[in-house]
Amino acid sequence: MEKPYINVGIITGKEISFTLNGRFLTSGGTALTGLQMVSATGNGKFLFGKDEAETVELVPENSDCSFTLHNVTIGISYHWERQEEQTFTGKLKLITDGGNVIAVNILPVEDYLVSVISSEMCATSSLEFLKSHAVISRSWLLAQIENRGKNVHKSLQQDCTEDEYSLIRWYDREDHTLFDVCADDHCQRYQGITKASNPSVAKAVKETKGMVLMYGNDICDARFSKCCGGVSETFDTCWEDKDFPYLQPVADNADCGSIPDLSIEENAEKWIRSNPDAFCNTHDEKVLKQILNNYDRETTDFYRWKVRYSQKEISELIYRKTGINFGGIKDLIPMQRGKSGRISRLKIVGTLRTMVIGKELEIRRALSESHLFSSAFVVDKTDGKDCMPDEFVITGAGWGHGVGLCQIGAAMMGEKGYSYDKILLHYYKGAEIRRVY
Repeated sequence: MEKPYINVGIITGKEISFTLNGRFLTSGGTALTGLQMVSATGNGKFLFGKDEAETVELVPENSDCSFTLHNVTIGISYHWERQEEQTFTGKLKLITDGGNVIAVNILPVEDYLVSVISSEMCATSSLEFLKSHAVISRSWLLAQIENRGKNVHKSLQQDCTEDEYSLIRWYDREDHTLFDVCADDHCQRYQGITKASNPSVAKAVKETKGMVLMYGNDICDARFSKCCGGVSETFDTCWEDKDFPYLQPVADNADCGSIPDLSIEENAEKWIRSNPDAFCNTHDEKVLKQILNNYDRETTDFYRWKVRYSQKEISELIYRKTGINFGGIKDLIPMQRGKSGRISRLKIVGTLRTMVIGKELEIRRALSESHLFSSAFVVDKTDGKDCMPDEFVITGAGWGHGVGLCQIGAAMMGEKGYSYDKILLHYYKGAEIRRVY
C-alpha cells in the first residue's frame, strides 16, 4: 500500500471564515494569505472573492503554512458541544453541498493520526497506550476508506425500520459521501494542530507507522469507546446485524476470566448494580487527566452512574427527543440486551402509546438532552397516584457504545506496564498486528 492521504470534513455552513497563515496557491497560481470568507450563493456554488465556484483547492506554499478555521463546532449534539478556532496543516479544499459550503482538510494519514491522538485525549499518557491508539485509529480509518470503495455501507434510510410498534435505527459513518471522515466524535476527534502534540505522540505514530490490526486479509474495523463498564460489547448491538470475530465481549481485567451472560436480564441487573473490578474502574486522577481533555473531565462518574427524572421531565424529554407522544410514561422495559448489558431494544410504555425503540444510540438519545452515557442501565420507579411513577432512576454502566478498545481501560493497562501489542490483543481477540506500508 502506498502512503495514503485523507480527506477530512471539518466544518459545514452557509458562510465559512478562515485565515491563511502563510501563502496558499490556487489551481490558477494565485497566491492568497490572511483572512478569507466564502458564502453559499444558493445555486449550488459559493462566492470566493469576486468569483463563484463549485470547488476551490488551496495548496500551502511550504510546510510552515497553516490555516485557521473560525467557529468550528465540536461535540455536535453531545453535552460538551461548543465552538473553537482550529488550525490545520495541509491543503484546504472548499466544496459545495446543496446550499452549504464544506471546508475539507487534505493531509497524509500519519499527520492526521498525530492530531487524532492529541484530540481524542490528552497526550501525556504512557507511550504504549499512545502506540495502541495509533494502531486502532489507523486501522479504523483505512477500513472505512476501504469499505467506502467497495460500497459496503448502506444509506442512512436503509438503517431504519419503523412501524406503529417499533422504531429501530442505528447511525454509522455512511452518510459521508463527499469526504472520507468528519472531524468530530461521529468519526474520530480531529482538531488539527490546535491540540499541540508532545514528543510522545509523534513517537507513538512514528514507531507504529503503517501498522494496522488485521483479521485474515481484512483490516479490522477497530471501534473504540471511552469506558466499556467492565465488559466490551458486540458490533451488532450498536450497528448493523453483522458479526466480527475480533469484536467480541471481553472482560476488562487482568484475569480475562469467564463473563456472565449479560444479555440475560437477571445477570445484567446484578452486574450494573455492582462494582466489579476492571481496568476502567478507576478514579485515578493522574491517569484521567492524561487521557481526557478538559471537557471530557466534566464527566466524573462514568464506570457507574445515576440519572433521575420526574414524571414530567421524562415524558416531555422522550416526546421532544423522539417526536412521539407516549403520554405519561408508565414503564421502561429492556427487551433485548447485548453481551455487555447494553440495551438494544427498549419498550417505552405510555398512557397513549407503547413502542419499542433501538438500537443503543437511539435509546441514549431518547433518554437524555444530549446522549445518555450508555444504554447499559436498569430502571427503578417511585409509584405515585393511580400507579403512575412519580420518578424514574436510571442506574448505568460505562461511557459510550463499549465496542472494541476501552480507552480508559487501555490507558490503565499502559500505566500498569502492558505493551501496546498486549493492550490491542486484549481487546481485539484473534486479530494480528501487521505493517501495510
